[in-house]
Amino acid sequence: MRYPNRLLGAAAIAAGLAAFAIHAKADYANPHLLVSAATLNQLLLRDDVRVVDVRPKKDYEAGHIPRAVSISADSVNDPDAHVAGARLSDEKLAALFGSNGIDKNIHVVLYDDRGGFHAARLFWMLEYLGHRKVSILNGGIQKWTADGRGLRREQLPVRPAQFSATMIERRHATADWLLERREDGNVAVIDVRPPALYQQGHIPWARNIPWAQNLAADGTMKPAEELRAHFAAHGITPDKNIATHCQDGKASGHSYFTLRLLGYPRIRSYDRSWSEWGAADDLPKVVPAPG
Repeated sequence: MRYPNRLLGAAAIAAGLAAFAIHAKADYANPHLLVSAATLNQLLLRDDVRVVDVRPKKDYEAGHIPRAVSISADSVNDPDAHVAGARLSDEKLAALFGSNGIDKNIHVVLYDDRGGFHAARLFWMLEYLGHRKVSILNGGIQKWTADGRGLRREQLPVRPAQFSATMIERRHATADWLLERREDGNVAVIDVRPPALYQQGHIPWARNIPWAQNLAADGTMKPAEELRAHFAAHGITPDKNIATHCQDGKASGHSYFTLRLLGYPRIRSYDRSWSEWGAADDLPKVVPAPG
């Protein structure tokens, strides 16, 4: 008698996901990258879904979405790197994701409490490492609880998995990559930091489009039409080869994710960002005049 119920549950989930996709297609080119709280509630019934809480561990322990595991934003940073905020090596990242039960068959859903600020960085990392099934919870934990859904404190036992990394280099930018293309009109560099930080120093050909402008007032993603118009007004169109960067690699993932959601085909993140570029004597930069 359990099998008919299981089949009915699977059919209900499939129907719900199909309805979500039909609704979202009118807005985003890649709607599967953004998951609503209602859709996540259905996905929790599946064994091939891993929900990842990217908030600090203490916040996770105080209450998290059911079945979520904790991979805090700081846990992906290399404490020994000379560049602030630099990520762990590809091998260590793969080991970290594998230790949390993530393999190529797992659909990862990331969330935080900052409109996807931290979740988007892990989204980029997973895509760069070749993981094909990854989404972000729209509105984060605030949207989950605002819809009347509860939190849990118990930690999910996780069976480690083999995370096989296959680096997708077209998702990654380096300082050399940016420098070599400084005169290329088909390449656009987006500095996603707040204007005040941009004015303190920036890459000469980078355009300042703060990441927070991707979000509506409630912390969810703005509608696709509004986002497309917003980026187009800054000359960021789908025909461009685009690289995002920020201060220390954390925020650049948000605009990377946003443009992936909109279907921009050539988008990458310069994750070492201004921490590396600003400290390098041999890289061109715009800085305020002394005095």
